Amino acid sequence: MKKVRRKKTDSMREMKAYAELLIKAALAEDVGTGDVTTGPIVSPKERGEAVFLAKEEFVVAGLFIAERTFSLLDKKIVFTPLYKDGERVKKGKVIARVEGRLDSILIGERVALNFIQRLCGIATLTAKFVKMVSDTNVKVLDTRKTTPCMRAIEKYAVKAGGGYNHRYGLFDCVLIKDNHIQAAGTITEAISRVNRKYKDGMLIEVEVTNLKETREAVRCGADIIMLDNMGPSMIDKALKIIDNSALVEVSGGVSLANIKEVARKGVDFISIGALTHSAPSVDISMEVVSLCGKKRSVKQSC
Repeated sequence: MKKVRRKKTDSMREMKAYAELLIKAALAEDVGTGDVTTGPIVSPKERGEAVFLAKEEFVVAGLFIAERTFSLLDKKIVFTPLYKDGERVKKGKVIARVEGRLDSILIGERVALNFIQRLCGIATLTAKFVKMVSDTNVKVLDTRKTTPCMRAIEKYAVKAGGGYNHRYGLFDCVLIKDNHIQAAGTITEAISRVNRKYKDGMLIEVEVTNLKETREAVRCGADIIMLDNMGPSMIDKALKIIDNSALVEVSGGVSLANIKEVARKGVDFISIGALTHSAPSVDISMEVVSLCGKKRSVKQSC
């Protein structure tokens, strides 16, 4: 029987539908009963144009979320992205334009920025890790260490940065970790229970922390073995024990400073929680450049 992962629910259509729920919640949080600043200052009849300006170099991700933010506020607003997700933008460049009712543009500004600054930050950090291992066959993976309720779009940003998604949630991959082993008593018993449940039809990944556990995982036929927080010397020894009998993932303690060394050992995957839990948001500003057809300049880099 061919072993499989359970179907993931991360298609683009489903992800955008989920993103819309997040946007609506964010707008409700920010706007509340109404913008008490924009309301008295800007007439509903006043139109304008604004640009999203890159204040640093980064990888673009999530402009569709900014677009949907404005369209939920005003269906007549026109949002024009100037870059595609996954493209790198230089400091000073305009990445998107938005035109329409000025009050709607100002009301949606912060929510749109919060989303894209966060997602571009994740894509940018991911791209740095991916670049470090570009001369190997290693796939850089994310983890479930995501912002609650934002997993779908954060994992999308990882892909925009050139990385790959590990399991989406608890439902699409068997991953036996230390607490599961503790509950079952041994790796052998944990794997046996999973196989009895799924009739040997599910891919099984096992997290190991030492060479004894590595030997047991190999002996029990684990499909993927995760070497958790192992140093370089122990990784070498573990790889000899595994001897191509399973795919190998390394996790824990991997940074931009050491990922190249780990990748060159011949592992298949490196998973990095920092891609989502520690990525700094990038610096993007929204600048109004036109009021009722009257233009004002915004400095751009050549």
